[in-house]
Amino acid sequence: MSDDLTMDTQTEPFFPQETHSTETVPHNELTEKIAEISKKGYALLKQNDINGAEEAFRQILEMDENNNYALVGLGDSERKQNHFNEAIKHYSTCLSFHPGNNYALFGLADCYKALNQYHKAISIWEQYLVHDDRNITVLTRVADAYRKIHDFKKSKELYLKVLDMEQDNAYALIGLGHLHYDFKEYKDALYYWTRMFNLNKENLDIRILTSIGNCHRKLKTFDQGIYFFEKALEMDPENFYALFGLADCYRGMNQQYRSIEYWNKILDIDPQNKVILTRIGDALRNTGDYAGATEYYNKALNIDFDIYAALGLALICKGEGKYEEAIDRLSNLIKNDQKNYRLYIDLADCYIKLNKPQKAIEALESFQKFGIRSTAINELLDKLRNNKPLYN
Repeated sequence: MSDDLTMDTQTEPFFPQETHSTETVPHNELTEKIAEISKKGYALLKQNDINGAEEAFRQILEMDENNNYALVGLGDSERKQNHFNEAIKHYSTCLSFHPGNNYALFGLADCYKALNQYHKAISIWEQYLVHDDRNITVLTRVADAYRKIHDFKKSKELYLKVLDMEQDNAYALIGLGHLHYDFKEYKDALYYWTRMFNLNKENLDIRILTSIGNCHRKLKTFDQGIYFFEKALEMDPENFYALFGLADCYRGMNQQYRSIEYWNKILDIDPQNKVILTRIGDALRNTGDYAGATEYYNKALNIDFDIYAALGLALICKGEGKYEEAIDRLSNLIKNDQKNYRLYIDLADCYIKLNKPQKAIEALESFQKFGIRSTAINELLDKLRNNKPLYN
């Protein structure tokens, strides 16, 4: 789980320093009037008066039907309302009359990014980088887009280029953290997010804290993760990521009762969260409280089917020595999830407990037919076939 703090936090439109029109308009009374209305429109847009801004831009189009400022302004108005397809129409119309207009180009690229059409956005941004390859705002946007399409090499290259130009650039540090996290390189992600933490101790973003905490969860350095999740809770006592992270850290440290404490805090906020209900069921089962665990698993299943809750009930049967019932439950689960190796391990273990080793072998072999490699399956099969000790 990662509370994604990325370039998406750059919500303000980016405008290069100048715009290029394909025509030169004589400086006359009409030009001055259009400039005045345009200035008013952008001021209204900045104040979030979308209707007023649009009215001003449409007024300009009545005087000059292909005016670049008005078309970009309408695009910006739609983009600010997340009407990205409508914004694209205005930017594209502008570019059809003013092909070199950078305002329209960048608005268009940001729309494509917002619509997850990252290849199109990259294509537009890279056109600009050909002429200005040291624009930090553009470089971080392109790096972020490459990260979204899982191009690790190009994304990292651009983020590092930004850090060469500005060593503490927040967007590059945050982006590198997420890039490495996405590729499961948690130590590297931790390095970049920790740099952000150290640079902003007086003005911390809660997402930096939970991101660092999540790295520690993944690295199983749970005690260190607790520190960051607790700091996040000081900022927001109901933050889901912090509560979840703390619960999971305590689970990893085998402090089940502490984990239950934080799972329940999430349930206070979101009582119908079946994932959390199942987590509490697991924690209670691991402490031997089968009655309590059964209650939570059934609460989860009453909301919707959850394989982990159903598995939990099967494991309770197994823990209580009800091996035949556990076998029935596990066999039904396998019908719906045939490639889940864990189900076969538990099924085989039930047969072993009933002193039916051949049945256990058959269960494990049925998994192997899918051609999926599982070390746990192979090791248990080897022990059964060669009469080796099953448990150390």
